Amino acid sequence: MTKILFILHYSPPVHGSSLVGGFIKESRLIDEYFDCRYINLGTSASVKEIGKNSSRKLLRYLSLIWQVKRALLFFRPELCYLTISSKGIGFYKDALIVLIVRLFSVKRVYHFHNKGVKINQERIFDNFLYRIVFKKADVIILSKYLYSDVQKYVPVDRVHYCPNGIPDLDIGTRKLNNKGSGAVTEILFLSHLIESKGVFILADALKIVREKGYTFHCTMIGGEGDVTEDQLRKKIEESGLISYVDVVGKKYGEEKQKAFVKTDIFVHPTFNDCLPLVLLEAMQYSLPIVSTPEGAISDVVEDGVSGFLVPQRDAGALANKLEVLIKDPDLRQRMGSAGRARYEAQFTLDRFERRMVDILTQVTEKKKAGVS
Repeated sequence: MTKILFILHYSPPVHGSSLVGGFIKESRLIDEYFDCRYINLGTSASVKEIGKNSSRKLLRYLSLIWQVKRALLFFRPELCYLTISSKGIGFYKDALIVLIVRLFSVKRVYHFHNKGVKINQERIFDNFLYRIVFKKADVIILSKYLYSDVQKYVPVDRVHYCPNGIPDLDIGTRKLNNKGSGAVTEILFLSHLIESKGVFILADALKIVREKGYTFHCTMIGGEGDVTEDQLRKKIEESGLISYVDVVGKKYGEEKQKAFVKTDIFVHPTFNDCLPLVLLEAMQYSLPIVSTPEGAISDVVEDGVSGFLVPQRDAGALANKLEVLIKDPDLRQRMGSAGRARYEAQFTLDRFERRMVDILTQVTEKKKAGVS
């Protein structure tokens, strides 16, 4: 049985990459095929710590280095799977871990849940590091739409595509309420409160919808990132949306499920993402989605079929598609059902795990065949 050392993110903190890391760590299927060991690559205990320096994070990083060296010495893996960052301090931190793995001549495969290589590859130092890090490594990315980010360093024959998947809650196809035109349409935003997730763009769009006289209510769920709840509430107040929008903080488990169940439209106007897991959750609940063609989202949301994709940072376009769905309950139901079917066909956790097993098997077989 092939020994694989997984150096990856898992909770805490809770974010897309750590959730996927948790799925891999807990996967019985992956464990059946490989002899696995796991090390948490993360050094942040909360979302607020991400991107910031502290003495605690330094101590966690030193502990990480020690754990990696120990695993390489005593576990002696044949393959090392790493979910490295693509840019910035996170990349520099992860690059040192990669260099340690390379010293032990262990085959590497990187699984990217972010992007940013392309926008930094012209920097002399970053380009130098990228060449070292990517040399003879295979790469897993979420979609063909993201290949251009690593194209300079990774040939096509070293690239593997693996969209994310999430557990099926066995909720079946949720029956949407065909509300009349006078009923209140429920809109849901669920993500960390980060500007690049489009929280302020959404407020601007909802202001436009309100000024046109439409009846709706929007719930905004998420922990604070670079936007605080007070900052967001101030924006909502300035937009005249106090009676239309509620900012309710973090929600997990049953509370989160209840929020999805009562929702009519899911909105995610991001302008910096790859493949947000929350879109898969919305599809589980048969919700029509309004998002953007950012990252790999075009592989998830079929524009005009399971939802709408609008240009990034365009509050007017976002408002227009929200209006279309508010006015047409039947369209909401058709799009929601199409999204649920697409989730079942492509984005379940079982399909994700099987794709991962296939990819890891391919990479290890290449190594055994002497293909470096």
